[in-house]
Amino acid sequence: MLLGLLRRHLRPFLGLLGALAAAQLASVVCQLYLPSLNADILDKGVARGDTTYIWHLGGWMLAITVVQVGAAITAAFFGSTIAMSFGRDVRGAIFAQVSRFSAREVNEFGAPTLITRNTNDVQQVQLVVLMACTLMVSAPIMMVGGIFMALREDAPLAPLMVAAMVVLGIAVGLIVRRMIPGFRLMQKRVDGVNRVMREHLSGVRVIRAFVREPYEKERFAVANDELTQASIRVGRLMAALFPTVFMVMNVSTVGVWWFGGHQVDAGTIQIGSLTAYMTYLIQILMSVMMATFMVMMVPRAAVAAERIEGVLRTEPSVHPPAHVVEPEQIRGVVRFEDVEMQYPGADKPVLCGVDLVAHPGQTVAIIGSTGSGKSTLISLVARLFDTTHGTVSIDGVDVRDMDPDKLWGHLGIVPQRPYLFSGTVASNMRYGNPDATDEQIWDALAIAQATGFVRGLDGQLEAPVNQGGTNLSGGQRQRLCIARALVAHPRIYLFDDAFSALDLSTDRRLRTALAPHVRDATVFVVAQRISTIADADQIVVLDGGRMVGIGTHEELAQNCPTYQEIVESQRAEKVGSVA
Repeated sequence: MLLGLLRRHLRPFLGLLGALAAAQLASVVCQLYLPSLNADILDKGVARGDTTYIWHLGGWMLAITVVQVGAAITAAFFGSTIAMSFGRDVRGAIFAQVSRFSAREVNEFGAPTLITRNTNDVQQVQLVVLMACTLMVSAPIMMVGGIFMALREDAPLAPLMVAAMVVLGIAVGLIVRRMIPGFRLMQKRVDGVNRVMREHLSGVRVIRAFVREPYEKERFAVANDELTQASIRVGRLMAALFPTVFMVMNVSTVGVWWFGGHQVDAGTIQIGSLTAYMTYLIQILMSVMMATFMVMMVPRAAVAAERIEGVLRTEPSVHPPAHVVEPEQIRGVVRFEDVEMQYPGADKPVLCGVDLVAHPGQTVAIIGSTGSGKSTLISLVARLFDTTHGTVSIDGVDVRDMDPDKLWGHLGIVPQRPYLFSGTVASNMRYGNPDATDEQIWDALAIAQATGFVRGLDGQLEAPVNQGGTNLSGGQRQRLCIARALVAHPRIYLFDDAFSALDLSTDRRLRTALAPHVRDATVFVVAQRISTIADADQIVVLDGGRMVGIGTHEELAQNCPTYQEIVESQRAEKVGSVA
């Protein structure tokens, strides 16, 4: 997973990677050359008292150091550029993929984990890319070059060097092997903390209304403690890495000085060569330590890459057609033919055997008990889901054969939960029609019965709106969402219980003002109140996902038992509230 993700998203930076490798090679070659020069100074300059030779080689060492520093800075610049650009591209790919998801895929993943995967998980992989560019490229070069230079100085000490590298590799491998499950658990625990936090923020009013703050604190404490425990387990393993590396390094240093000292005493090696060998051994083990540091981060990045690929490789259930078919003219004739809809894993369909036709100029109302499939029915028009059987067509063309962008461009949706974006009133109103004038916005606000409170806001159309419209009441948000759909002036309107937060008086005035504005459009209205849909041209009654009645209010009140029950229940509620 990790290699595939890196290979795919690092391909555009092959040129920069080549320049990075060249800079790292130059830096490492300079580092490897310096100990050899230092050995010559000790053996041929200091030992013989040749000051001129010392100054000459010292100048060379200074020049090489300057080149090495310059190459290291260049490599760091290229590495950071590649890593940051990689993170940008992966985040963009995830966002684009999630934007293609239908409601089904979003519900399967859940918002908290999608946010975590596009932030924390990408950051983990991006950090590995940065470390690979700055450490992992130079570590193998340093290791191979160090071994060559060390053997060039003194071959008899090679077994000591090999033993140190083998012991270090085995120790690090055993520790890292135990870290991988820990990192996978950590990422799941991060999802859990994000989920609890997001639910707390979204439902803070409900929590306070039911005085559930202590329970929520306890729930967060449990999720937080689980993440802490998982992090501690991984942290203990991480803490064991560096002491292991330093222990092997120090034991190796003692061994080199011990055996090398005997060789110096025997005259088989000079002190300068031993010093250079020691430096090369330290460089080799340091490169192993850098690789260790890198390997330490790879398991968590591998888990993160697996989660990222889980999003990128998920095929949306609603996808553009292979061969787009467009109606000659969008009039707004919507037809349901033997439509069935069943959610994945559900025991039975939420809709079954739905046959319905809606023509331009008609208002089709949908009513039924909770869970009867009302919202799902109009979601099929917008292709938020696809039918599992039957067809939904617009002007004779199956919506699955239409270009999704063009399809949505002809729809005006007011969702069951009104949502506004952070910005201003005007920016939200122009969401479906960026070219709308202030006059058009005010006309839409007037129809939606929102003019009064918008004029009372500080700044009016330029008044700030918080994310989700949290600085407005539920009724105000709902009216602004209705106005936003009106500004877009679509051919088909989908009002999904869009009048539920309005009082009866405002509801009546809004519907009266709305009628002439949508007289040429096809209007679907999902509602709970009989008063909201009594004037509809057609009323569809759903019960258990099946159509049990269709007709006008008067017809259904006479011959549809389910509709009669709804009418009687609301009449009883009204009488009870008056009493």
